[in-house]
Parts: sequence; C-alpha cells; structure tokens
Amino acid sequence: MEPCDRQAVADPRARPERTTTTSKILTEALTVVSRGELAGLPRWQNAFAGQRKDHRFYELVEDTIVDRFDYGYFAVRDRDGEAVAIQPYFLVDQDMLEGAGPRAMRVADAIRRLWPGFLKLKTLMVGCVAGEGHLDADERTVDACVASLGEAAAIQARKLGAWLVVLKEFPRGYRASLSRLGALGFTRIPSLPMTRLDLGYVDFDDYVTRALNSSQRRKLRKKFRAAEQGAPIEMSVVCEARRFVPEIYPLYLATYERSSLHFEKLTPEFLAQIGERMPDRTRFFLWRREGRIVAFSLCLVHGDDFFAEYVGFDYAIAFEAHLYHWCVRDMIAWAIAHGYASFRSSALNYDPKLHMRHRLDPIDLYVRHTSPLANALLARVLPLIEPTRADPILKLFPNYAELWS
Repeated sequence: MEPCDRQAVADPRARPERTTTTSKILTEALTVVSRGELAGLPRWQNAFAGQRKDHRFYELVEDTIVDRFDYGYFAVRDRDGEAVAIQPYFLVDQDMLEGAGPRAMRVADAIRRLWPGFLKLKTLMVGCVAGEGHLDADERTVDACVASLGEAAAIQARKLGAWLVVLKEFPRGYRASLSRLGALGFTRIPSLPMTRLDLGYVDFDDYVTRALNSSQRRKLRKKFRAAEQGAPIEMSVVCEARRFVPEIYPLYLATYERSSLHFEKLTPEFLAQIGERMPDRTRFFLWRREGRIVAFSLCLVHGDDFFAEYVGFDYAIAFEAHLYHWCVRDMIAWAIAHGYASFRSSALNYDPKLHMRHRLDPIDLYVRHTSPLANALLARVLPLIEPTRADPILKLFPNYAELWS
C-alpha cells in the first residue's frame, strides 16, 4: 500500500491563489444560482480556497448526501452583475430543540402532544451540511456579503418556503464581521464547539509528559498496555479509500448510531469520492488487527492544521482494545511528525478531550425567523434551548466562557 504523506501528493500547506477581488462598489444584491450556473462563474473555482473545505467539498456533499437536504447557492454581485462572493445554502426540516437536553424536551413533548409541529420548521441554512460555515469574502467584500445575507436572505427564505434563516456554525473569528446581523434581527447562540490541541511537542511521549497530569498519564499507559495484550494493531495512511469503503462504512454507521445527536449522515460514495476529489487534503487512517480493519478516521489537512473529521470503530473490540485512545495517540503522533501545529477535532465526545487538554474551539449559530413577531419571541427562547446547555462536560473546559464572549 502506497503511503500518503507530504511527498506523495501536492503539499497541503500550499494555499491556492485567489483571483483579485474587484474594487467596484457593490450593490449588495443577493441572487440565487443553480449548481449548473456555478460552472459559468469564475469566482466559484476559487471559493473558500483558504479553507480546508473548498468548493470541491461543497460539490461533493451535494452530490453524495441527498436524503434530507435541498442545496442552492447565493451570489453577491457588483454593479456590473459579476459574482464577487458565493455562499452555499441548503434547506432542511429542522427540529430546533434537537440537542436541547432532557428538561427542555420534556416541556416540548408536552406541547407537541397538542401542537406536533412546535419548533419544527423548514429552515434555510447558510453554510455547509458537513462542517462549519465560512464566508466566501475578503476584506473588500465581507461587509457587502454580510449585509446581503442579513437583509435579503429572509426574503429569499420566504420565497423558498422556509421560516427560519440560520448561518450555521461560523467560527468565532467571524464574530466582528457578523456582529451587524444583530441589528438585522439575528440572534447569536453557541453551537456545540469543535476542540483544538496545540502540537508544540517533539513527539507523543513529550506531549504526554508535558501536557498531562500524572493521573492521566497512568490511565493512558494502562489503556495502551491492555490493548497490547491482544494481537498487534497496525496503522496505515492513504489519501483515498474507495477500495476500503465496504469495510469502513459499517464501522462509521456503528459509531453514527451510537450518537444521540445526528445531522448529516455520510454515504458510501462520500467516503469513496472525497479522496479522489481532494487528494491533497484527505487522509484516511486505517487500523487493522489480524488483517481486518477495526477502526478508521477520515481526516483533512490544510496549512498548519490537522482535522479529525469522522471516525468508525468495530465495537466488538473497541472498548477492550481502547481503540479511541489508541487511534488518537497515532493521529497526534503522525501530525507532530509531519509538522502540523494543531490537532483539531469535531464536536461531541468531550470528556476524553477535556482530560487530554484540548481547548474548546467555539462556533456560532446566527438565527432569525422570517416573521418579525415570531422572531421577537424566538430571540428570547433561543438562549434557553441552545445546544451547549445540555452538555455538563463543556463547563469544565477552562475556556468555556469563550462560547459566549
């Protein structure tokens, strides 16, 4: 099996060149464009070039994750009609109380016995189905892009039959740019955050020694010794995994079904195509015992960052072999050895991340109802049902306050 490293493919740190942004005054016009029309817009080929999930990822998601979502694209145009920013969106029937916690759900269930559709609304979400959102804008176009989304997205949402507009999971770095949305009726609340671990260490052992306390070091070593009692577990890394999908997709489903919170559900074709479309950024980590794949992790790399996106485990041995910690150890060691500065992980499963000294990496939801009266009520309700309130582990992270600040 050919290894997948920096020498095997184009350097993932290389940042694609962006076309020079027009300096023309923008009209802040927001129009809907179809997937077919994107091919004729030069801007799209450079959209999100500074992110690990560039335009190729959005196309992949639309092509392979189709069960719940209707996809579309907004174009922000200048006075000559040229698209200077493109924002993907999707329509979904969303339960606003998903993840709100048992107390809120008990109240909601009582209401839904009389009003089944309570807080279940067709929603227009700006962003990415499978990951956090970003603005396709730079310093010259960001204000026009935000103004267009804030002022025109609700109008477009009503045309498309949606009652809510949500900017989905935008990193906290956008808070200054998106702050003007508050005056346009949007309420910002935290979504379940990602996490981040800085990797300024020589190797994994150096990380364990310097970052973890003695109790956690003992626990980790005990887990690794227990795993070593069985047949050896071997890791390999590849850039594309089509031939492995029949083995790894059941592992993904097993992990997906154990989670109490669901949004997107990957398909076999997603796993098969991501490495083919994005070989410069995709890394599949595969762990085998006696020739059989018992765990995998789909990761993306870009710049100085290593992102652990999706995992799957064989639960016949996952707990006995401590596969989660074994896999995390191997990924951190690999990321350090290949020069990455941070290990970033998706939401959920916060307890082990807390003990391994991750920090929260906040992402935000910006929510608005298309009815002014309903929106005034929603602004009061949202802080009470936002998803982070239901996870007690989050409050133990030292930077928990950053979810709101």
